Amino acid sequence: MPRKIFSLADARKFARRRMPRMTFDYIDGSAGDERACALNVEAIETLRMLPRVFVNVEHRSYKKNIFGRTWDLPFGIAPMGMCDLTWPGADAMLARAAREYGMPLVLSTMASSSIETTAERAGENAWFQLYVGQSEEVAYDLVERAEKAGYTNLVLTVDVPEIGFRPREHRNGFKSPVRIGPRQFIDFALHPHWSLLTLGTGVPKLANVNIAGGKKFKRHEARGKVDWAFLARLRERWSGKLIVKGVLGCEDSVRIRDAGVDAVYVSNHGGRQLDSAPPAIRMLPRIRAAVGSDYPLLFDSGVRNGEAVIKALALGADFVFVGRPFLYAMGASGYAGLQQMIELFRSQVDISLAQLGCTDIDNIDAGYVLGDYQPGIE
Repeated sequence: MPRKIFSLADARKFARRRMPRMTFDYIDGSAGDERACALNVEAIETLRMLPRVFVNVEHRSYKKNIFGRTWDLPFGIAPMGMCDLTWPGADAMLARAAREYGMPLVLSTMASSSIETTAERAGENAWFQLYVGQSEEVAYDLVERAEKAGYTNLVLTVDVPEIGFRPREHRNGFKSPVRIGPRQFIDFALHPHWSLLTLGTGVPKLANVNIAGGKKFKRHEARGKVDWAFLARLRERWSGKLIVKGVLGCEDSVRIRDAGVDAVYVSNHGGRQLDSAPPAIRMLPRIRAAVGSDYPLLFDSGVRNGEAVIKALALGADFVFVGRPFLYAMGASGYAGLQQMIELFRSQVDISLAQLGCTDIDNIDAGYVLGDYQPGIE
């Protein structure tokens, strides 16, 4: 019987019990001393919301429009690599949920499922996230595959010039592809449910890294080749919506906007890159002030509940993406866990609107939030 999940803490606790330590630490861990990750959450939780009273909130709407499409929920599934390490079939579960709940799914270059397979599973709900590694040719090969598969939204991630130093991965001997030594064998043996399912479905592999000519996408290959000139070439080459992810600076955001990019995705990679990075939520209102009120901004990093979704929308985001909570939920209880987590977020968003005295999520603005943030100050 699926475990009942009443909070994120429940999902994380259950996932930690069911998953091998190596794979749990891969999704739970962050860069350095993990302060950036903790501060992401703390900065959002520190913000308080101000309710309005004497408002008839019997009928409420939390649908959000982005890029000409109205989504059933104001949050989507953030790009996450190697999700099938969380629980066998996790990529398929995420795609199924994207269809079932009417939410976007951003497929990572480092996913366990291919660009083509995810397009079939998630349909128009699928977006593609691009890493640029060894060369532009490798990147353009991925872009061409995404275009042929019918993707219309491309998310270029720019905050990984090098993989961040993540001590938990090193302590556990985490490698991609997964390599099993004596320590890993014991770890997996102590978690037979995960291990037997993984053996039955096959050890997860990177599905989008086999490139023509025998080249492979190397996880630790330097990705610092991305510069403004590359962005211009990609913008010319990609006819769909182009989003740049991993942006924290106001000046960068304005320049990205002026380069013809369709949206900036404010994020510090969930604290998995630079441990001294500022909390993404603190930069969000400043970037909103810099780029103007009408330019699309997407957001992730530190979103752990539905109230956090409301706060991010209030401080300038047009749409919010969620990562770790969905992985914990699948690790805790497979697809049933994922459903529970999405429903938990949905319910928290809906209840928050009622408590705040707001009938339409599009009317949420900074007036509903109290906290130490300074829009427009760099």
